[in-house]
Amino acid sequence: MAKNFRAGYSQLSGFGVNLFSDDELYALHLSTLEVLKDVGIGIADPDAQEALAAVGCIVDKKNDIVHFPNYVVEDAIRMAPRSITFAARNPEKDYVLEDNRTGFTNFGEGIMINDLYTGEYRRTTKKDCGQAALMADYLSAIDIHERAVSAQDVPAVIAPLHEVAVNTKNCSKHIVQGCGNTRNLRRIYKLMCHISGGEEQFRERPIYSSITCPISPLQLVPESTDMIMECARLGVPITIISMALAGGTTPVTLAGTLVTHNCEALAALVLSQATVKGAPVVYGSSTSIMDLKFTTSPVGCPELGMINAAVAKLAQFYGLPSWVAGG
Repeated sequence: MAKNFRAGYSQLSGFGVNLFSDDELYALHLSTLEVLKDVGIGIADPDAQEALAAVGCIVDKKNDIVHFPNYVVEDAIRMAPRSITFAARNPEKDYVLEDNRTGFTNFGEGIMINDLYTGEYRRTTKKDCGQAALMADYLSAIDIHERAVSAQDVPAVIAPLHEVAVNTKNCSKHIVQGCGNTRNLRRIYKLMCHISGGEEQFRERPIYSSITCPISPLQLVPESTDMIMECARLGVPITIISMALAGGTTPVTLAGTLVTHNCEALAALVLSQATVKGAPVVYGSSTSIMDLKFTTSPVGCPELGMINAAVAKLAQFYGLPSWVAGG
């Protein structure tokens, strides 16, 4: 029995949460464009203001607010890569971020630990970083390694350098972590270029990527803008992770929080593309809610899963690689 090819076939494979229709996603996008254009984003860094003004943004220098015309945002979305390879020291452990491919990483970063040998509840150390990286390297379910715990037995200002060094030594997968400032970033970049065999080799296969977090609501502080721009110049992939709190730093509603989150992520995306067209950027989120009774951020709450499933859907809508918290 012969069967001809289907003339168009839509399939759902695996388990998923379909939170929005295409029309609802478009409505969120239009609301985001309205806020970016009319309200703007607080950006105080003169270099970032200059870069954004060069691509058509309107800079209010008196109030340090940047307004983003619709076409500037749309152009940046089109310029950003649709696929990013998180290369690893072991090429067999390279991981590709692209549409509808789901992977996993560990959560980060812990500052306290129950010592396995003494039972003591204590602050984490550089040695703990290395041991956590070794475990992440062994576990097949973890595709890339984010700094799991912090090295609090070394000076805080250079702790990221110690953490990256010990994590790279103990894990052959892609390493992800924030580095505090661009001075540390450039030092890490030199280390990664040395490991990769040179700058050209690292830029072709970046084995390290960084993270930065906007400040909700609607702020890109100089520490973030510096990191976004320097990562773009160096070819280091960067994940933009909004950590908004619904009911705290953003509206209590899901839609309101998503619009605020989207504004922060897309503003960072525009800055990256204004610095270097095609710079690798990951659309990220660790947005959750504020527990209004205890004024805490319950990372394991159902709302975190809902918000971040919605964020992943927005990233699919834009065709951007995404990174979201799973609780």
